[in-house]
Amino acid sequence: MRRAEAGPGAQVPLAPTGVAATLRGLWRLAHATLHGLHGLAVVLLLFPHLSLSGRQARIRWWSGKMIRLLGIRLEVEGQFRPGAKLLVANHISWLDILAVHAACPEARFVSKAEVRHWPLVNRLVDSARTLYLQRERARDALRVVHAMAQALKDGDTVAVFPEGTTGAGHELLPFHANLLQAAISTGTPVQPVALRYADADGTVSTAADFTGDITLRQSLWALARARGMVVRVQVLLAQGTLHADRRALAERLRQLIAEALPAQGGV
Repeated sequence: MRRAEAGPGAQVPLAPTGVAATLRGLWRLAHATLHGLHGLAVVLLLFPHLSLSGRQARIRWWSGKMIRLLGIRLEVEGQFRPGAKLLVANHISWLDILAVHAACPEARFVSKAEVRHWPLVNRLVDSARTLYLQRERARDALRVVHAMAQALKDGDTVAVFPEGTTGAGHELLPFHANLLQAAISTGTPVQPVALRYADADGTVSTAADFTGDITLRQSLWALARARGMVVRVQVLLAQGTLHADRRALAERLRQLIAEALPAQGGV
């Protein structure tokens, strides 16, 4: 997914300063790097011999541990419905996918096609049966909708970020409705998920900001240096889609997620 463009003078994520924060960040990044390499080894050597459920168990474990190694506490509220569903979540950080996978490892995310060309990372993303969208091709969205519909018919869980880009976590961006057509055409329930990154005092975490020109390296460093951060995954009730108008559905999902996010210190 795209990241939101920041205005002139945009800042990188704020993080604690001082020797303690630096040492904390270095320690966490060292362990996170080793865990990333471990995950790559699992994908290359073990995944070919595992069942789908066995792979999903490793995805849950790897994602949850990566979040912990970065010093972030994961909180999950609510239950994912069994069977086929389309997950719709607000988008704040690249870490969103790990947060959802730690709670719902069967989720197949729709991602930008450029990820396929990222060294090493592409193997990890492929292992989660990601569906790729070529944003520069106007007609590719239709192809992806058909691929999503087939996955839903097969009983899979598909996940999308309808904002189409990352936000700073203070307000929701407009929801694009195109990809919701896959759920509507197959009559598959849509389950909204509200994501929030908070600091120890409960306010929206600036360290999770991944907008504008912030690089993955800068984001990792800010997250690793942060203290007391919590990522909350709130799973809301599934919504029916049969004969739904996709724009009306998109607005309803946006409203449900907005209502689930605290008004104080953020959305």
